[in-house]
Amino acid sequence: MWIEDRLMDTQERIGYRLMDLYDTNGYNRYRMSKFEEYDLYSRNRDFLLSENVITFTDTNGRLMAMKPDVTLSIVKNMKDAGRDIRKLYYYEHVYRAADETEGFREQTQVGLECMGQISAACISGVLTLAARSLQLCSEHSVLEISHLGILKTVTDELSGEHPEIKTSLLHCVSEKNTHGITDICREAGIEAGKEETLQRLIGLYGSPEKVLEELHVFPESAKLKEMISELEHAVSGIRSAQEQLNRHIIIDFSATEDLRYYNGIAFKGFIEGIPESVLSGGQYDGLMRRMGRKDQAIGFAVFLNRLERLREGESHA
Repeated sequence: MWIEDRLMDTQERIGYRLMDLYDTNGYNRYRMSKFEEYDLYSRNRDFLLSENVITFTDTNGRLMAMKPDVTLSIVKNMKDAGRDIRKLYYYEHVYRAADETEGFREQTQVGLECMGQISAACISGVLTLAARSLQLCSEHSVLEISHLGILKTVTDELSGEHPEIKTSLLHCVSEKNTHGITDICREAGIEAGKEETLQRLIGLYGSPEKVLEELHVFPESAKLKEMISELEHAVSGIRSAQEQLNRHIIIDFSATEDLRYYNGIAFKGFIEGIPESVLSGGQYDGLMRRMGRKDQAIGFAVFLNRLERLREGESHA
């Protein structure tokens, strides 16, 4: 069914364009219930953005919840793809409390999930669709990409077997506080100079070409070299797909809030004039293992509610 743009608001118009983008790139629509058993969320609280969940007792006595997360429901209800790749997209509502003062809000998300034997081509394909999704929202957008494995490896090598030191270091990383990292290391008795690799890492920010060139002169480590290569292949795939997207891609290693959810490649999308990310995604193999799945997975969501600040007519066709 064809609907004129003028009959839709900004969120609806962008939502339908995003679904068309994913459909034409081989993704299949996935529909789900508004409810899930509360046990799904209570067992996976550390993967939720907020621990606040709306609950109610069903007529059969089960404790149910209004869905606060889409990915958990998809992972729960899908079987492993084996050697295949399963590509899904969705247009769904979730129910979350932004904070205790605002209460719960219905939030609309359009997103996609790619599950199975995830290759470098799959990852770069998802990143390309994320960048194209942002462009459908506004040409004044940027996709910030990180590799959480690189950040975790460097931080683990510095903090050793002391999780409290790692937590403090990651707090400094999120603030790009290099002096704070030095202070923490001195207080912990870590040898002077050991923190320089982490400080250099969080100082890297800019185009893929610039950042990757600097990453290649980092201290030799087979593990780090492998992950740097993964990051390089991921971003080079975007450039191969659409050269004009390259100027909208940034590499930044200061994002730490997603470490509990994502591993490997993680990314966020921003639009000029909107103070928070409008797109978020990454690899979530840890969640798959937690739920007894063997598949690898990567996906992202576009938060349509956050696009309310877009001026009428600013979104792209």
